[in-house]
Amino acid sequence: MTIFQERLYLIFTGIFIAALVSCNLIFQKFFTWSALGISDFFVLSVGIIAYPITFIVTDLISELYGSRRANQVVLAGFFASVFTTILIYVAIAVPTADISPLESVTFKKVFGLSGPAFFGSMAAYLTAQFIDIRIFHFWKRLTEGKYLWLRNNASTMCSQFVDTSVILLILCSVGVIDWALFSSLFWKGWLFKILVALIDTPIIYFFIWLLRDKIQPVSHLEEN
Repeated sequence: MTIFQERLYLIFTGIFIAALVSCNLIFQKFFTWSALGISDFFVLSVGIIAYPITFIVTDLISELYGSRRANQVVLAGFFASVFTTILIYVAIAVPTADISPLESVTFKKVFGLSGPAFFGSMAAYLTAQFIDIRIFHFWKRLTEGKYLWLRNNASTMCSQFVDTSVILLILCSVGVIDWALFSSLFWKGWLFKILVALIDTPIIYFFIWLLRDKIQPVSHLEEN
């Protein structure tokens, strides 16, 4: 593998980890988005803006470098998230100086992540990402490397269904979210992710076209 390919892989990995860690840092702000003629149809955490980036990156790495490299990035993202959470808890625990512009209560409210929320987030993340990679390569083998749009959308839509289900089931089970909200949050959350998946397809094609002379995508025969 060339130096350019290795450097690009590191850039993809950095973007993936930055997007993943950002999700857990910014998730407490919510936004609204009108759709289907209904005002405020979506009421979602801003974390959902950063999270789909991770699936774009894993699909690009899967296509260009193969499943093994994609799985490595997923695991790196998991350990980065755990390490970041540990650092946040340490920052919350240390005494606040009088000159601090941010008091302890506000700092904890903004950056603190409850145990159940973090567990749910990581369980959903690992399950969905590994499913995304597996389905992506299943379709790549089945279509003999053709129809990138199919494997990109099929893998993301299926994995996001699992991601949305797992995290809501965990958060509802431990009382963080009321069960009465499950159906609405699930369908609206998954629909939003499907829309993002459809939007990111041209992005995938653009990067593959841009890198066509620099990186030869891994053949479906070379995956294992």
